[in-house]
Amino acid sequence: MSLATPERLLQRLDWTVIRRLDGILQGEYRSLFTGTGLDLAEIREYTVEDDIRYMDWNVTARMGTPYVRQYHEDREINAWFLLDLSPSVDFGTANALKRDYLIEFVAVLSRLLTRHGNRVGAIFYTSHIEKVIPAAGGKLQVLRLINDLQREPKLRRAPFTSLGTLLVAANNIIRRRSLVFIVSDFISEPGWEMPLRLLTQKNEVLSIRLWDPREVDLPDIGMVVIEDAETGEQLFVDTHDKKFRERFHTAAQKREQEINSTFKRAGVDVMSVSTEDDLVESILRFANLRKERKAHPAKGF
Repeated sequence: MSLATPERLLQRLDWTVIRRLDGILQGEYRSLFTGTGLDLAEIREYTVEDDIRYMDWNVTARMGTPYVRQYHEDREINAWFLLDLSPSVDFGTANALKRDYLIEFVAVLSRLLTRHGNRVGAIFYTSHIEKVIPAAGGKLQVLRLINDLQREPKLRRAPFTSLGTLLVAANNIIRRRSLVFIVSDFISEPGWEMPLRLLTQKNEVLSIRLWDPREVDLPDIGMVVIEDAETGEQLFVDTHDKKFRERFHTAAQKREQEINSTFKRAGVDVMSVSTEDDLVESILRFANLRKERKAHPAKGF
């Protein structure tokens, strides 16, 4: 993906992505992004149609029967993007890095939300909390997000990613109940599940998982040097070795299963975006998943 000015990038996305989504979603963006409203309306007894993520466990324990929190919708959504800009997001092909998809996703979603009168903000994480952009509305806010993301330096080396640091910061910074997008490849040290659960207790949280096919399946291209994007550690491997490629694939699958299990336990829906994906198609797949889960909450997601 070629680097363009914020104005040119947003103009291109307006024509190629946002108008397509507006036409297909036809105003259903709100039901896509918010599973409930944002203000508490009442606490009532659980019924089989309710989403168990909104169970009020304190009231349930006191009353001895299941109770859920029911919300009414606020007219304005506050949305936050928690952005993992650690070195591993600079992996990809010559045509598209995971970072490119991160920038385009933020541009598209912030544009969709602000066009309907909502506010968006962001927290940048590199090896630490790099920047906090307070939530605001309007096209200028979208351009600021794009500009700051494009200008953010790429780190050559950094301590191994700690998503827990980003999520703890978000719990401290986000005061009002909000729609929260975690955009990351989720290659991280362990320890981020508990702050994720705390974040979901107060907010509607959606995870956008960035990945590249070569992180799952190594191509058979002979002797190559594999470098850890975070630590710089290098390993010389023979990709002709079928057993090595199989072990690599098995390890990648195990990591994916662990990540998905963490999301499921926290009650967080996941949008998976490959560097080979069409962004519109990825968002529409996610929209269909959300609709299916809301129609049949007992099935999970």
